[in-house]
Amino acid sequence: MIGQTISHYRVLEKLCQGGMGVVYKAENTKLERSVALKSLPTHLLDDEDIRKRFEREARSAAAFSHANGCTVYEIDEADGTTFIAMELLEGEPLNQKIEQGPLKLAEALVKLLSNRRA
Repeated sequence: MIGQTISHYRVLEKLCQGGMGVVYKAENTKLERSVALKSLPTHLLDDEDIRKRFEREARSAAAFSHANGCTVYEIDEADGTTFIAMELLEGEPLNQKIEQGPLKLAEALVKLLSNRRA
């Protein structure tokens, strides 16, 4: 998918992959901003239960508003790809942070306060 354009999103690089999808860094070519694009793998597209679960995930995430969560921009299907476009949050992957052990209270508070949106 890297280098392809899906709808108006140009896929730039793969960020991570899990059981329900693959997340890419992409550029919204209309608004000229970076986004995270989560797509269902092609082998799951025909599974109606998986598609419904993916849609529920998008609706749930869109209803969630928190300083440490990302904003969902849209869920759509284009060029045979079902995807969720969302805010791209830069930073250290959670699995790497967890491997380092628990945060000290002061560090956690600084991270929490620095991530709060006005």
